[in-house]
Amino acid sequence: MRATLLDTQGQVVDGAGEGLLCMAASWPGQALSIWKDHERFRQTYFTTCPGYYFTGDGARREADGYYWITGRVDDVVNVSGHRIGTAEIEDAVAMDHEVVESAAVGIPHDLKGQGLVVFVVPKEEGVFHPSAVNRAVAEGVGRYAVPEKIYVVRDLPKTRSGKIVRRLLRKIAMHDLEGLGDLSTLADPEIVPELIAQVKAQDA
Repeated sequence: MRATLLDTQGQVVDGAGEGLLCMAASWPGQALSIWKDHERFRQTYFTTCPGYYFTGDGARREADGYYWITGRVDDVVNVSGHRIGTAEIEDAVAMDHEVVESAAVGIPHDLKGQGLVVFVVPKEEGVFHPSAVNRAVAEGVGRYAVPEKIYVVRDLPKTRSGKIVRRLLRKIAMHDLEGLGDLSTLADPEIVPELIAQVKAQDA
């Protein structure tokens, strides 16, 4: 497989850098189409970066040639005209060694279009202060990306495979508790009512 990075203008990124993760050539096992919808297949994988197979992921390549996938590029929040990848926010928050993990989501905002909300799982809840997240995001991404809200929580809702269910976090942050869906697929369904209570308490 010949992986490569392209910038948002479709230019190849040489050496160490960040960009859109693409494949420069076909490989054994590559899908050839989508059943009864070849146009959708073409639009999804071959129009974003013409001449390349677009994986849908952003990535960082280090000087030694190793790639680090930074997250889905379609998972973005539009804050006052700035398109911010949630992975960028989470990477910045992760620089604080008091943070175990975090998840950023976008919610509607009257002035900005969307506002950022970050859920943070700290090593020690009583010691950690949310202002550390604002500082980390301002330094790592920019002041325009500072979250509207930061919730310090015990854990995040995840599937059994360990994927964070951002849909639930978004609804909880918006206090939209109708239609949360089937929670039985979560690794720990009891985390949802706990999160709802923690968010309500921190908003009080």
